[in-house]
Amino acid sequence: MEFFNFHTHKFTNQTNVLELVNQYPKEFDASIPFYSMGIHPWYIKEESIDFELKIIEEKLQTENCLAIGECGLDKRIELPLELQVTVFEKQLALAEKFKKPVVIHCVAAFQEVIAIKKKLKISVPMIVHGFSKNNQIAEQLVKEGFYISFGKYLLKNPDLKTVFQNIPNDRFFLETDTIEETIQEVYNLVSEYKSINNKELQEIISSNYKRVFD
Repeated sequence: MEFFNFHTHKFTNQTNVLELVNQYPKEFDASIPFYSMGIHPWYIKEESIDFELKIIEEKLQTENCLAIGECGLDKRIELPLELQVTVFEKQLALAEKFKKPVVIHCVAAFQEVIAIKKKLKISVPMIVHGFSKNNQIAEQLVKEGFYISFGKYLLKNPDLKTVFQNIPNDRFFLETDTIEETIQEVYNLVSEYKSINNKELQEIISSNYKRVFD
């Protein structure tokens, strides 16, 4: 693995890239070698929660399902937060049961996510994907034991540069999510931001990968 794409919705099948492809329980594609699976807060349907959790539980017991998610909380949607919390906590219980890391979708709910991690005493790695916020939130997440994944917003928002530069090397991942740009382009920008070469960056990500996924 030269490159690791922590979170993507598109499988590109490049031999030098390990892609953690986001999958949904009802739309499973068995041809994708490595994936995460979860109930995204946008797509919670009360009548099918138990059915989807069963599918997730089944997949978590396979080697190809590297993580649960993306799952989490989103305060900018109309779905009641209480329901989102219930579904999130059920998925965290599965993550603990099968010792799999969690890919987190979080919009305007960082304090709630941190509080849930503490309340449930979550021991598996939790990684906030698609980070776009300020230094204060980033520092708090790192202090509370979270990892942070960067990609889309890092490419599009130069103000995130200093936030990213302050993240310890043992606490970040890189991703493409839904953008057209490649993971290699994200790596190139990050090498520049961290003032290291691509090889050193690959070693950092590889070490983080082993700590979280092995």
